[in-house]
Amino acid sequence: MLQRTETVLAGLWAGLLLGIAAIAAPSAFAALDGAREQAGQVVRVIFAAEARASLVFAIVLFVIERRLAEQRAQSGQGSRISAELLLPLGALFCVVLGYFALQPLMEEARTGAGKYSFGALHATSTVFYGIKTLLVLVLAWRASGKR
Repeated sequence: MLQRTETVLAGLWAGLLLGIAAIAAPSAFAALDGAREQAGQVVRVIFAAEARASLVFAIVLFVIERRLAEQRAQSGQGSRISAELLLPLGALFCVVLGYFALQPLMEEARTGAGKYSFGALHATSTVFYGIKTLLVLVLAWRASGKR
């Protein structure tokens, strides 16, 4: 049951991340073509909700994988540390740094008070989002292949 739950949650999380990156964020800017500031506000709300959801997904998947790793170790079929255990941790790291650490700096940069440019911070945040998405996709792929 835990294995199936892990597979479903990882797939849902991957779908959420891909849907936001490929559909929601670009659509906001397309729909509000003449109002980039409004589109930016919409996208900020979307990414704030995604960051909170990603925290929950990462923690729940880590706990599930920790239990599965413990079961494998007790039966002599594996280690307590696995790639599947490190993948949600890596994604959690990307959420914390890519959103919660960079978002306040991006707000400062948007007002011109920040030490770094908005473009540089946005690019860094995008890289963290991409890495997080890749980690979650790998987790979903690996979880779906287990029996």
